[in-house]
Amino acid sequence: MLRRAICLSGGLLDRCVLNSGELITEFSANAERQTQHFTGIRIDQSITRMEERLRCGSLCCVPPALWRQVRQLNRAVLRLLDGLIGFKERILKGVLDCRMFTMNYPLLIEHIIREANLYRTFVQDLEKGDLDGQTMRETEIFWNQIMMEHAQFIRGLLDPTEDTLIRTSDTFAREYATLLARAREVNNAALMRQEALKETLRFRKFKTAGAKGITDCKIRSVILPLLADHVLREANHYIRLLNA
Repeated sequence: MLRRAICLSGGLLDRCVLNSGELITEFSANAERQTQHFTGIRIDQSITRMEERLRCGSLCCVPPALWRQVRQLNRAVLRLLDGLIGFKERILKGVLDCRMFTMNYPLLIEHIIREANLYRTFVQDLEKGDLDGQTMRETEIFWNQIMMEHAQFIRGLLDPTEDTLIRTSDTFAREYATLLARAREVNNAALMRQEALKETLRFRKFKTAGAKGITDCKIRSVILPLLADHVLREANHYIRLLNA
């Protein structure tokens, strides 16, 4: 599905998306190679090379053939998402009912279910022609929670000897919890966006150093390189939304 989406996106993406670092980062290719080596799970690295070659552009009028291909892709993605969300929900129930063991935190499973549900909502809205999406307040609440949980996961996956990184992660978790609470209460949208942007720029710097440290084998943790790259890309995505 990702390969198809990339093929249909050539010359159509906004420059801000391509330059955001949410599709790939300087660590992505190496993180994929390392993660494939560590896990034995094959990762199609040609997809990342395709993303590297993407170019920005725009169409004044979408050709009917392209419109039909995108509709087909959206419908296929929705079918796949329904199955994936159901699979994740069964895993979560099995873990919470003590019928299944996993090295993943239950919160991490809930985290990826929420992300999948948001993605499904976006695709469904596109199919209905509703392009308004979330309000900025809803976006900030969602992504402040995601960033808070990233900090919590990083804190819990670091080696106990990494005291400084653990304390920094804990600080970010508390600061995002405060932002999350304030975003639900304060009506000054501009102020909240400014605070969220400032915090996420700081968190991105921390995540960038973490991704480099993990791919360079300088940080003790049980964090896979591709997970470190993933959370960095999500911070980049959130920063783009805040700057929009």
